[in-house]
Order: sequence, then structure tokens, then C-alpha cells
Amino acid sequence: MANKNRPLSPHLQVYKWELHMLASILHRATGVALGVGTILLTWWLIAVSSGPASYAMVNDVMSSTFGRLVLFGFSYALIYHLLNGLRHLRWDTGKGLSKESAASSGRLMMILSVLITLGIWYLGYAKAGLI
Repeated sequence: MANKNRPLSPHLQVYKWELHMLASILHRATGVALGVGTILLTWWLIAVSSGPASYAMVNDVMSSTFGRLVLFGFSYALIYHLLNGLRHLRWDTGKGLSKESAASSGRLMMILSVLITLGIWYLGYAKAGLI
């Protein structure tokens, strides 16, 4: 018979937040975001093939402030997930597994994902003549 007074397993509120926890959670969250973004990309492709009226509707949604925020989030998720995946591939070779190396690569990956995403959006707006 199970003891009803036994303690519960510790969860996120028990542990001290650290970089590796954030990196792991963000990797999972960006994976989910990429799944949702792929549905939006499919919607856009169907609209392109359906004709000008469908494309105009999707274009109106995606060029709204909310649509651009979603697209920015999708591009950040793509870059973050890619960089973290490359980090994991490096770990699969047995390199960078020390605490110091894992922490520094985690910080570098987080900084680079933000900088690369902002750079891509800056170049896109510059190419469109909006900057």
C-alpha cells in the first residue's frame, strides 16, 4: 500500500534556475514553435497556389504588427533551434562536455541566436528600403 505522506518529486519551482535549464526548455519550446510555424508556412503556400485573393488575405495577416511579431518569433525559433542543435552535435562527438565549456557555449548560443535573428530582420528591412 502506498504511503500518502511521502514527499512529491521536486519540480521547477524547487530548483535554482540555471543556464542549462533555460537552454533545454527553450530548445523544446522553439521545437514546438517551429511546428506551429510550419503550419503557417503551409497556409502561405496554399494561399500562393490558390490565387491572388487568398494570397492577399494571408499577406494582410502576415504584414500586420501581430503577423510580423509571429514571423519574428518563428525566425528566432529557427535560429535558436539550429544553433542549439549544432551545439548538441558537437556534444555527440564528445567535445565541449565540461561544465565550463557547456556553460560558455550555452551563453554564446543564446547571444548569437538573438544577434543573428536581429541581423536577418535588419537586412530584410534594409533590402526592402524600410530603414
